[in-house]
Amino acid sequence: MTKTGVNMKFIDKCKIRVISGRGGNGMVAWRREKYVDKGGPAGGDGGRGGDVYLIADENMSTLMDFKHKSVFKAEAGENGGIKNMHGACAKDLYIKVPVGTVVKDIKTGNIIADLKTHDQKALVAKGGRGGRGNARFATAQKRAPQFCEPGEPSIERELFLELKLIADVGLLGMPNAGKSTLISRISSAKPKIADYPFTTLIPNLGVVKKRSGDGYVVADIPGLIEGASEGVGLGFDFLRHVERCRFLVHLIDTTEENPFENYKKINLELEKHSEHLANLYQIVVLNKIDAIDEQRKKELLEQFRYVSPDVFEISAVTGENLDKLLDFMGQKVDDIPKTDTEIVVEEDLGAYYNDDSSFEIFKVAKDTFIIEGGKIERIAGVTDERNSEQVIRFQNIMKSMGVFEALSQKGIKDGDTIIIGHLEFVFYADEMYG
Repeated sequence: MTKTGVNMKFIDKCKIRVISGRGGNGMVAWRREKYVDKGGPAGGDGGRGGDVYLIADENMSTLMDFKHKSVFKAEAGENGGIKNMHGACAKDLYIKVPVGTVVKDIKTGNIIADLKTHDQKALVAKGGRGGRGNARFATAQKRAPQFCEPGEPSIERELFLELKLIADVGLLGMPNAGKSTLISRISSAKPKIADYPFTTLIPNLGVVKKRSGDGYVVADIPGLIEGASEGVGLGFDFLRHVERCRFLVHLIDTTEENPFENYKKINLELEKHSEHLANLYQIVVLNKIDAIDEQRKKELLEQFRYVSPDVFEISAVTGENLDKLLDFMGQKVDDIPKTDTEIVVEEDLGAYYNDDSSFEIFKVAKDTFIIEGGKIERIAGVTDERNSEQVIRFQNIMKSMGVFEALSQKGIKDGDTIIIGHLEFVFYADEMYG
């Protein structure tokens, strides 16, 4: 027991932070060709920032990887260049998650994705568009625009991932009922097997081949104990993993003192967890019949047939009657459709929302104001204070954003200093509002 207590929690829930790539800035540049007296604008556009996707991978069965890395950031787009050269777009970032992962936006609480199939993907953060270079602003009236655009910002958000295994059949039973032994006999799975409770600390998935050659997935769910639905022991954390199964195989340890009471306890936990689980079809499998006498077999068979029409007697260790059980399970997989648990997926507007137009004003001295904010600082970043046309355009943008109005409310006066990013200029109401 002590050894198993070191790693009692299977990682099937986690939080991650995703950050898309910002767009590259546009460029202000001019044609510099021999014998061309006045070259026109030739600043290229910035490249698009990388998108962030979650993609389901059937080769993963746990969220353990996210315990060691929880922040994922896509690359930014390249800035535009001279000679109308556009910046390169960044590569999109794909984050692999297990099939069966449900994704929730922590800020809104909305479920934004339910990744049920291999290679299914969900866009969770759109990369910023690249800013336009000055060549894009040339018109018949304005042939030499002196300004460019900054790239759009990245999108940053926190997501909650919850794994609900995608399996056709769920194996249920008390600790040491023999589930790990059974799944090792009927599939290629090689779970850890030992003679003490809670040997199985994570669900083991095995693919069982039918006589037709097709296969289906069986999940060995860690043993439930009384009180699992209230969070006692391991069971509470794993009940969600049987919600998507077509049906359940309830394995009974016939060597226990009162197997029927154990059967009732587990079904009570299913009922407490959800009506859906309580109503899932069950095959009852009496295991370890090689370890009991014929009279005990007869008593248990009569007792369980009273509550279930489909009762099998097997020995997972010796393989006795396994063929009959497998044929029956294969037929039930064909007969019972996949469970479609009702998970409402909301439209994910957060993947595209990168409005950073809000700003804050700080009065750091009696005559000095600092302005901070995503958009205003991005525009400042592509503004050359030595270029009057760029400065005038920047001031017009500030006016349209309501920056000057907010400064007036803060009590700014003529001659006061405004600092935004690397820019520093003196405020004069006539110039700013003119």
